[in-house]
Amino acid sequence: MKKMTFKDLAYKILDEVKRPLTVEEIWEYAQEKNYDKQINSQGKTPPRTIGAQLYVDIRDNPNSPFIKIGTRPVKFFLKHLSDTTKFHEIASDEQKSPKKAKYNFRERDLHPFLTYFANTYMNLFTKTIYHEKSRKRNFNQWLHPDLVGVYFPIDDWNDEVLDFSKQIGMPPITLYSFELKIELGFNNLRESFFQTVSNSSWAHEGYLVAAFIDQSEEFREELKRLSSSFGIGIIKLDTEDPDASSIIFPAQRKAALDWDTINKLANENKDFENFISRIKKDIATKEIRKEEFDKVLSRDNLIGKSLLGDKK
Repeated sequence: MKKMTFKDLAYKILDEVKRPLTVEEIWEYAQEKNYDKQINSQGKTPPRTIGAQLYVDIRDNPNSPFIKIGTRPVKFFLKHLSDTTKFHEIASDEQKSPKKAKYNFRERDLHPFLTYFANTYMNLFTKTIYHEKSRKRNFNQWLHPDLVGVYFPIDDWNDEVLDFSKQIGMPPITLYSFELKIELGFNNLRESFFQTVSNSSWAHEGYLVAAFIDQSEEFREELKRLSSSFGIGIIKLDTEDPDASSIIFPAQRKAALDWDTINKLANENKDFENFISRIKKDIATKEIRKEEFDKVLSRDNLIGKSLLGDKK
């Protein structure tokens, strides 16, 4: 008998039960039906493996047969069954935008999740900017990004090209600015967005990042409009599965850096000054000192510290 993949298993079960299921429910059903014996590999955490594969398939495969429903808990279903009356009754309940909730964790607790995503999927090295270290405290929220990032082409470019770019004063790096929020909805969209516009004016690309984003069509259209108008990208972090985080709208890359603001930031904040200094040294040596940037945790470590269970 031909062995199934985890995606094959999920498809088979969802097609049988004809209702959305969590990854834990998919695996429990598989065990009840002894379908788990037909899997060609057995990891230590099969539900987590199922979830990771379905997230990636939905994100990267435009013809994916799967769709994702809700946020807590996340459930999966099949596209070809999504026009049924039963599905719409379930989806209507599960996809309603949640009321504004309080979380007993800070925005800064999301930094490791963004660092992982930025390093794994954007090939960036990030650095947290601690606002409290600034020399002046006034208007910090409109000057300081939460994280900054850099892309080095050191591993991708020929040494001669790198040397040439330095000689003509155009080192081929890309600088990024990130503003983090726990949640994003109509209640805080404009303030959060224009804070990001202000904090990212110096960088090639600026992103507004949140763990929980209003899923209504009206909100998404407004988010898309603002992103398109001002060039700010939007990233959705997934604290259940870091690999399911995604760029909802990409940032528009600026050709030039705002050196006046870079200088002001460096004068105001030691973390940012050290970030610029580190980039200069790494370009000169053609060696990226990874330990000087934010530590990139493994996926398992991030999942182990998932913040969803902390929601009140």
